[in-house]
Amino acid sequence: MFKKLENLGKITIAKKIRDEQLEKHDLIDLFWECTLSCNAKCKHCGSSAEGKKYPGELTTEEAKAAFKQVADSMNAHKILINVTGGEPLVRQDLCDVMEYATKELGFFWGMTTNGILLNDENVEKLKKANMSTISISIDGLEKTHDEFRGVTGSYKTIIENIKRLQKANFVNHIQVTTVVHKRNLNELEELYNIMKDLKLDSWRLASMDPIGRANDNKDLLLDGNELKKLLDFIVAKSKLKELRIDYGCPGFLGLKYETIARPWAFNCRTGINVASILYNGDLFVCPNVPRISKLIQGNINKDNFKEVWDNKYKEFRTKDRTKCNECENCSYWDFCLGGAFHTWNFEENIQNKCPYKMMKMRK
Repeated sequence: MFKKLENLGKITIAKKIRDEQLEKHDLIDLFWECTLSCNAKCKHCGSSAEGKKYPGELTTEEAKAAFKQVADSMNAHKILINVTGGEPLVRQDLCDVMEYATKELGFFWGMTTNGILLNDENVEKLKKANMSTISISIDGLEKTHDEFRGVTGSYKTIIENIKRLQKANFVNHIQVTTVVHKRNLNELEELYNIMKDLKLDSWRLASMDPIGRANDNKDLLLDGNELKKLLDFIVAKSKLKELRIDYGCPGFLGLKYETIARPWAFNCRTGINVASILYNGDLFVCPNVPRISKLIQGNINKDNFKEVWDNKYKEFRTKDRTKCNECENCSYWDFCLGGAFHTWNFEENIQNKCPYKMMKMRK
């Protein structure tokens, strides 16, 4: 009973902070989807990225000009650029652009990567470009990971590359992200020991979401019982305080797990504190949100980012932004506001993935 009250208190505080953010909408995280090209073909990829060259990708100078435009009208020191893809290290000018963004403009930046290309040369470039944080993907033990990512031998390469990055000793926070699905759920215990031995700053676990290429691999998605097993694992291991473990952002978990399985209460900040510059310069929210034309807010080559940020993004800054009968009648509506935007079904106006409902309805 006391634990429920404590969680309710934390969620109430988080709701108050969220309501303030809705009003202020200060930009905190700016994603740069620097490319959609990738050297892997992951079964869950939200962007459905692959090896081909995508037309319309921002040039080196266009990318630099984009960040200068943001820095000229906003406080770069208060904005973290999250570089994502595709695979960012496929882009040869990545570190040139980010060195300019940090040294000339004052941004901080981090990167999400599959970790395959973190060789000595690229690690040295990332150091020169002042990269602060990195999240590297490991999605199971060796056989499971390689099959899920579509690259034979990638698991061993990534483990060695993490050690290489640690030896370079310049990154403030090294994180491994594991997308949990049916084929790696029972590997978590062994993975935990591997992550602990790697002496990571954190291990982020996220259940596979029905977005992008995952919609072609729905047989891998967790059911309610499996999701509960994942969350119980996180809670149990977190109590040991041997390794920081966070659950990802997909959806409200209910009082039993909120603020325990992750250090914050659920809050989808897309369009409130989170924006992105997509590979072609389009101004958007979290890159995992469906690329529906009506949600694109502008383009960095044609529009002023600050003006767009201040005067558009309206549909993301209202409490009714993802409203449907089922969500509105839920007792937790005022906490989660319909769940994560990236799993929202815009055609049917329903939430495709509600973790709380999944566990509540489990058999």
